[in-house]
Order: sequence, then C-alpha cells, then structure tokens
Amino acid sequence: MHDASAAVMNHLAHAVLAGDDEALQVGGMLGDFVRGRPDAARFPAPVIVGIRLHRAIDVYTDAHPQVVAARCRLPAPYRRYAGILLDMWFDHCLARDFSDWYPQPLAHCAAALRDLLRRHHAILPADLQRFRAYMEAHDLPGAYADPVMLDKALRGIGRRLRRDNPMDSAWSVLTVHEAALQRHFEAFFPQLQAFARDWIAREYTVVASSHRD
Repeated sequence: MHDASAAVMNHLAHAVLAGDDEALQVGGMLGDFVRGRPDAARFPAPVIVGIRLHRAIDVYTDAHPQVVAARCRLPAPYRRYAGILLDMWFDHCLARDFSDWYPQPLAHCAAALRDLLRRHHAILPADLQRFRAYMEAHDLPGAYADPVMLDKALRGIGRRLRRDNPMDSAWSVLTVHEAALQRHFEAFFPQLQAFARDWIAREYTVVASSHRD
C-alpha cells in the first residue's frame, strides 16, 4: 500500500521522535518502506537503528492503553482501519499544535525533513523516492495540520485498498469523536516521547559511537 499518495501516515511523529540525529530520522522515514531485515550493505548501521526505532514505536503504540481506548471509540466498520485512521489523526494533532510538543516551528522541521530525504535520495527505496516527491508537491508534513489534506489522504488510501472500505467518510467520523481522541492523544504522546528517548539511549549509544570511530 505504498503508493505515494497512499503513504500519508504518521511520518511527522516518527521524525520528531527520532530526535536530532539524522540517521535515526532517515531510518524513521524508511520504517514504512523497508520490509524484513534491513540490508546492511545498503543502509548504514545508525540508519538501521532508526528503522528498528520506527518498528519499536509502532509496537508500543499499538499496545498502549490510550490507543486501544481510542480504537474502541471508532464504530464499525471504521474500527477495522483504526491503525491507519489513528496514525493519521495523531499526526494531525501533532502538526496542528506543533509548538506544544516541539521547540522549532513546524515549517522549519518539515522543510528540514524534505531536505534530509533529498540528501539521502540514493539509499531510499523507489516507493519512498516517489513519496518524497509527493511531500514536496503537497508541503508535507506541514500540511498534516490541514483537515482538508487529511480528508484527501484518507480518500486516496481508500481508493487504493483492495476491498470496499469506508475511508471516504472516515474524516467526518474522526471529527465527531475529536474531543475524546484529542484527550487520548494528549495522554499518550508524552509517554511515547519518553519511550522513544529511553529506547534511543539504550539501543543507539554503542552503534553511534562505533560509527563515528
């Protein structure tokens, strides 16, 4: 499901959670585009750690009580697509209130992330290269703050899923539950930030040190 316009997921969150390290940020972007064990001949060791961080964040998120509670608020048949919907909704919350969560302006961080992908273009899979072009064309991830953009992205994903689905009306359902979902996000995201910081401190120190040497 990695058509460029269908890949609008929670890339902003992964970029922020990777901190200031560029290798972790690249790995965070690669996480949705690399399957199985990352190729050590293609990706530097710190980037592979970033891919592992992305996956650890996804596992932590899926099992978190606030995310489980948010998932349960979605009525059938939307609950079947809760992973996609909540990923995108949480990135919308993060982008909309970015100054509450991150010291730099959203526009600066979005431009820096696009520049980072341009500079690492050679190691990006073809799907991510296409998505980078989509990011450039649609001012992502800054545009995640715009409800119109998220509605458009959800509809695009719906068109690309193989089976019939309710994605064309998903944004209206999310907005009905906006207040409750916002509370879940605000309770969840600080804990996710702490998890990511602890994971990086535990898993990345040795790899980063050996890579610098």
